[in-house]
Amino acid sequence: MFRRHIPHQLAGLLDGELPLAEKKRVEDHLAVCGLCREEREQVRMGMSMLKHLPPAQAPDAIWNAIESAWPEQQQRSVAWFRQWFGQWLPAYAVLAVAAVAGIAYWTMVHRHERLWEVVEIHGSPGGGQEPIRKVAGVGPGDWIETDASSSARITVGQIGSVDVGPNARLRVVTTSPLEHRLTLERGEIHAKISAPPRLFFVETASATAEDLGCEYSLKTDVQGLGLLQVTLGWVSFQWKGIESLVPAGASCRTRPHEGPGVPYFDDAPEELRNALENLATEKFAGSSLDTILRVARVRDTLTLWHLLSRAGVPDRARIYDRMAALTPVPADVSRDKVLELDAKTLTRWKEALAWTW
Repeated sequence: MFRRHIPHQLAGLLDGELPLAEKKRVEDHLAVCGLCREEREQVRMGMSMLKHLPPAQAPDAIWNAIESAWPEQQQRSVAWFRQWFGQWLPAYAVLAVAAVAGIAYWTMVHRHERLWEVVEIHGSPGGGQEPIRKVAGVGPGDWIETDASSSARITVGQIGSVDVGPNARLRVVTTSPLEHRLTLERGEIHAKISAPPRLFFVETASATAEDLGCEYSLKTDVQGLGLLQVTLGWVSFQWKGIESLVPAGASCRTRPHEGPGVPYFDDAPEELRNALENLATEKFAGSSLDTILRVARVRDTLTLWHLLSRAGVPDRARIYDRMAALTPVPADVSRDKVLELDAKTLTRWKEALAWTW
């Protein structure tokens, strides 16, 4: 079984050129790796398209562009390829072959840049299909798993790190320069990220944490019952159109089939935190909202602002009035627009309130 992915064997497999033993190993890997199955279909489609391209001589401009794009030491090979095959190979096929060759060259040069280093901290956590002590790094599709006596640290490209606690299981999904993404199946992680917003993501069964430049802890079970705690910056916690914005010093619970709950500051009155927990099960039918409104401080407008979009109109009006009593409402924030949940109005009010959060 291959420990990592098998892009270089796919064309040979489809062409029937692999030795039997290697073919068996490739097919066994494909049986358990969805990413490589998807790449196999892309290679199959590309090979099929090439078979239907009409023959035409490639113009000199194409060859000149190909030669100039390759490193100097590779240009002699391109010139040889042009001399022997350029007169009869379909022009678009030449471009396709050159593109594939360029991608293969880039992949070979940059492969290790896409892997994240995993450092063993305690015990013997696993990475990919080997103990971490034997793994140079992890990439898309690889799993990291710890037991009750082990933990690990992942360096997330050049933007930060993730500490993996005991009894955790998570998978690397994407490591591209434009997106770093993990899936946390169970357990707890602590992420410390220094990067532009919306570059680092952690998925769970009931919510996705989208980094806005921050440090936070996230734990979950396999069903999606979890807790996000932010210590620096902001995190956007999302699920099926529901979003909770969680600043430093605040936490947010998430529940199966419901997504992220309403965030609250960790120093909020105990009555408020307990009432917020009860409100999640009461669905605004009990007395918990009364308690929240009564004990809320100016800073707890974070919680009240999030409650606005989750309450019915009568309760929404009560929440607005309590917020207006706690802190002045900006002149351009209309009560009627708030009760209508006008997106621009809610955003404007949030921006004004954020200074108190």
